[in-house]
Amino acid sequence: MTSLPPGVLVLRTRSVLAGSLALAATVTVPGVAAADRGGVPDDRSAYTFALIGDVPYGADQVAKFPSWVQQINSDPAVRSVVHVGDIKNGSTVCSDEYFAMIRRNFDAFADPTVFTPGDNEWTDCHRTNNGAYNPLERLDTLRRMFFPQPGRTLGQKQMNIDSQASIGIPENVSYRAKDVSFAAVNVTGSNDGTLPWTGLGETTPNAAQLADQRKRMSAAISLLRKTFADAARRGDRAVVVMQQADMFDPTYEPKPDDISAFRPYVQALAAESRRFSGQTYLFNGDSHVYNHDRPLAAGSKWLAKYGVTAPVNNLQRITCDGSANNQDWLRVMINKKGSPDVLSWTQVPYTD
Repeated sequence: MTSLPPGVLVLRTRSVLAGSLALAATVTVPGVAAADRGGVPDDRSAYTFALIGDVPYGADQVAKFPSWVQQINSDPAVRSVVHVGDIKNGSTVCSDEYFAMIRRNFDAFADPTVFTPGDNEWTDCHRTNNGAYNPLERLDTLRRMFFPQPGRTLGQKQMNIDSQASIGIPENVSYRAKDVSFAAVNVTGSNDGTLPWTGLGETTPNAAQLADQRKRMSAAISLLRKTFADAARRGDRAVVVMQQADMFDPTYEPKPDDISAFRPYVQALAAESRRFSGQTYLFNGDSHVYNHDRPLAAGSKWLAKYGVTAPVNNLQRITCDGSANNQDWLRVMINKKGSPDVLSWTQVPYTD
């Protein structure tokens, strides 16, 4: 994007697809936008962001993905975009060339774009049909290609964000919009990357992957605690956590070894949410079917599975559509003060 002198405003008018919002123009400052880090929130208008995940899957979706990016760009209310991981399906090659193609698509988003990795682009890349890569090498590659400037988002209009780059995990980020705190965390499927690398001939998790998982989990819990502490100190209305792993997949009955790595994280999320006076929203992908529930409410089976000792009634969880169900994106709005729910959202069908 062409840089203009400080203080110069430009009008950006986006075309609006049939059935969506009326044609509108928005005034924006080009260049780097600063995240709202405190002070009195500006409640003159709501804040809207787009959320997608588990896309594109396969050649057909890869071909359509640029038009889906443009459809999101065409919504004049959208201020930022989040991709909750899995930028490819689980049976295709994890090549640098593929990653570069996705990065170009992310760069086409008009607004600041946050990406948190999924298992398909690194933890599962040991599979033969994925190229038999070392997953930790693939994670390093993702960090190099998608997080080259720690503390900055992707997208044409970038935003300053806080990251854990100082401890080697630049993909874990936090930021604030309106009076809502956000955290995007590298917590993935495949039991947070602890399943054996069978494509490399291994039958049990190796020392390097377990050490990496411990480091990532420690960092994830640390980011959760800091995000909630900052939100409480500022009097924020909500905390939004975004990740790939569906830790509460309603479509199957997990064995203990399927979800064991998530246990300390879920316990931390439960404890922080319970202490927090506002609302907590967890957005994830992974299971591919849209769902909205309260996974740790009284009577939930997940309380016992994760060793959570008391219900957490202010935690809502939202799974976005993905894979073959990826026929829509989530349009998420931060509602104005006084609304009973801090967030509301709708599924917006793709037109292609």
